[in-house]
Amino acid sequence: MIRRLRGWWQRRTIQFRTSVVAAVVALIGLSVVAHAGAGIVSWLLIDSVDADLTRIARGTASQVASGQPHLPRPDVRVLSADGAPVDGLPSTNLGEWQIAELRAGSGVLDFVAPAELHRWRGVPVTDPGGRDLLVAAESRLVGFADTAGRTGKLLGFGSVIAAALVGFATWLVVHRSLRPVDRIRSAAAGLPEGERLPVPEAADEIRALAEELNAMLARRDADTERLRRFTGDAAHELRNPVASIRAQAEVAVMHPDPDIAHETLQDIAGEAQRLSTLVESLLALARAEREGEPAGPVDLASAVRTAAERLGTDIESDLPDEPVLVLAASAEVSTVVENVIGNAVRYGRTLVRASVQAEQGMGVRLLVDDDGPGIPPEHRARVFDRFYRVEPDRARSTGGAGLGLALAAEAVRRRGGSVRAGESPEGGARIEVRWPSAR
Repeated sequence: MIRRLRGWWQRRTIQFRTSVVAAVVALIGLSVVAHAGAGIVSWLLIDSVDADLTRIARGTASQVASGQPHLPRPDVRVLSADGAPVDGLPSTNLGEWQIAELRAGSGVLDFVAPAELHRWRGVPVTDPGGRDLLVAAESRLVGFADTAGRTGKLLGFGSVIAAALVGFATWLVVHRSLRPVDRIRSAAAGLPEGERLPVPEAADEIRALAEELNAMLARRDADTERLRRFTGDAAHELRNPVASIRAQAEVAVMHPDPDIAHETLQDIAGEAQRLSTLVESLLALARAEREGEPAGPVDLASAVRTAAERLGTDIESDLPDEPVLVLAASAEVSTVVENVIGNAVRYGRTLVRASVQAEQGMGVRLLVDDDGPGIPPEHRARVFDRFYRVEPDRARSTGGAGLGLALAAEAVRRRGGSVRAGESPEGGARIEVRWPSAR
């Protein structure tokens, strides 16, 4: 039963739940106030009666103490210490505990059948003869119980009405407060690409939510555009070698001459190798964009030496003797170094220089210079984009698929580093890679 009730409650709207909770809390609080208010009203009524009774009893007590005669009154009685009347009037029918309370200065209530309530206040006094007497003043509380009951009912009814008003007011306030959320929801339902959600004017949580959603949409649009561009470029890059392989295979089928077939197979093997290299580069770039190996200290100087030896080219190096540690994964460092140096080897004429510098407070810097044609300034910011090549044509005679520098930039930026292109002192291209230091 409790589980079903909890499930029902959780299926209600925020507006409904907030209004109900506010109304229940208000009802509980106002009920306590109403109960206390009825008690205060009763106390004030009795206190007002007690003040009059005490004044009357003290006046009679002063007469008794001085021996002055006083007229017997049914509402002001002179009693002995045990409650017996000494004023010649009938007994008061007060109990022993009530007499004790009156002698102690407290007031007592006495119920007289069938439905009368009397209030007594007493003042102890000693007469000239040395007797201990008690002067007790009495007042009938006309309508006291009815007044107290009506007061409690009115306050209780008022509490219910006030709680209902609180719940209704909460319903309206929450409904009005959620209006910007409803506008955001409506706008999001038909939001075209590139558009943003409306931002409320009030600097509150809903505004912060809208701003965060707009930031998320901006990232989504950027990712979508990047994916669209990547898909188009990848399709274009893969179509060329596939079309070339198909055309050459058709030529070999149509001309079954052994010499032509051998030459055609060599061309097909070259295109297949280029296609394999392109696919491997795409897979490597995809892996670089995912979470890779955990970062650790890697010797950048050693990675540069290993890459230079693997490329088998005369590369000038300016490397320190001691290890230069960067914060990255070993495979990432090898990939970045080989792509950057390989790019310089591809374009350099006679000179390729690699240097590693550890800068205080600036991390570790890898500089790769060549004396090739260089990178024009208008292309330097985009050479690290995937499939981007400086040459306007799509030929492969002077370059690769345009993924090497993109792969290197992605790997470095994931570790908090940076990559930029510039001009080398020899007039060619300079690629500068900065890594955070592991020290």
